[in-house]
Amino acid sequence: MRPPSVDTLARDIADVGLPHPLLVEAARTAIAAGDPDGARAEAERLARTLLQPVINATGVLLHTNLGRAPVEHHQAATYTNLELDLGDGRRGSRSAHAAALLARAAGAEAALVVNNGAAAVLLVLAALARDRGVAVSRGELVEIGGGFRVPEVMAESGARLIEVGTTNRTRVADYGRAVDDPRADVALVMKVHQSNYRIVGFTEAVAIGGLTDLGAPLAVDLGSGLLDAACPWLDDGPPLWLADEPAVRQTIEAGADLVIFSGDKLLGGPQAGVIAGRAEFVERCARHPLARALRPGALVLDALQQVALAYLERRGSDLPFWRMATRTRAELRDRAAALGVGTVVDTAAVPGGGTLPGTEIPSAGVALPGDLTGPLRGHAPPIIARVRDGQTVLDLRTMEPEDDAVVAAAVRTCR
Repeated sequence: MRPPSVDTLARDIADVGLPHPLLVEAARTAIAAGDPDGARAEAERLARTLLQPVINATGVLLHTNLGRAPVEHHQAATYTNLELDLGDGRRGSRSAHAAALLARAAGAEAALVVNNGAAAVLLVLAALARDRGVAVSRGELVEIGGGFRVPEVMAESGARLIEVGTTNRTRVADYGRAVDDPRADVALVMKVHQSNYRIVGFTEAVAIGGLTDLGAPLAVDLGSGLLDAACPWLDDGPPLWLADEPAVRQTIEAGADLVIFSGDKLLGGPQAGVIAGRAEFVERCARHPLARALRPGALVLDALQQVALAYLERRGSDLPFWRMATRTRAELRDRAAALGVGTVVDTAAVPGGGTLPGTEIPSAGVALPGDLTGPLRGHAPPIIARVRDGQTVLDLRTMEPEDDAVVAAAVRTCR
């Protein structure tokens, strides 16, 4: 029996919604496998590999696999004054927009935006310490997701790592000895926030204020990027689960020369890396050749500008991350009951994204018997849930209210 025509088979599955060349690829794959009837399933598999909106019902607010902070951004198909000074008509700077607003919101003299947090660290090290030493506590030589390690990033920058102190205890004197040692040639002291793990027990670390008079610039990699410990953009102030989380504004006020943080974590914006602090050091980073290779595009900068404006106008409810993070458990329980499916349960959401390890946020959702995560992922739009004690749990903290009806209908279909 002759196999069906590839083109005919591709047209038969056109309702999957993929471009015709991808449907042809699915048809050829199915025919080559001796299963022409599997062309639709192959096309649907291809469709699932494309970027698309999903509903996050995991309770992980900054879910790295789901793009971390949810960002609402709309931009018309138009040109922008990305690098044009509208005052004199000459070439302008990409740092005159979002970066300048973030600097103002953080109380910094200046700021620079690059494409992610690791890039920001790389640029600071390359611009301020290439071929020279950087003093870092042994207890802060962290590895972040994907296997990226501080020592490796430092090596790529051309800077030399000078380890000080021990894994669990580092004192001011440890940094001081390194800075005063001419053989170490320390150009920069770097403090790295242990955002994705904790060391407990017999420990000692140096506060920012203790590192400002050592004779070398101080750069602090905060990672998670809480802008201001007072959270003035929230009507009720900082939530309890943010207690003791270091913030950009307070770190600068304590004397840090530069603070490095991510845009897509506690800032609640798009993926980006921000370098904020003293203008002379920010300018050295901006002039470095790597800055051009690491710079973000207009779409990211426009989204980040909208986030910065929301902070300056104290409109925390306009930022999806903060809207989700501050809902009460009682509100979430009411929504869970209104779904009309499963059993209402209390849950513990987490910040995620390598921030605030061990921190739990009281939350609520529904529990369903068995493992329904596969069928829910296959729904349109996909719904990402988790399994706990043999039950599928849908945590409503990471769902917007307008998603509730969609989720309820999907559950009824999957059961």
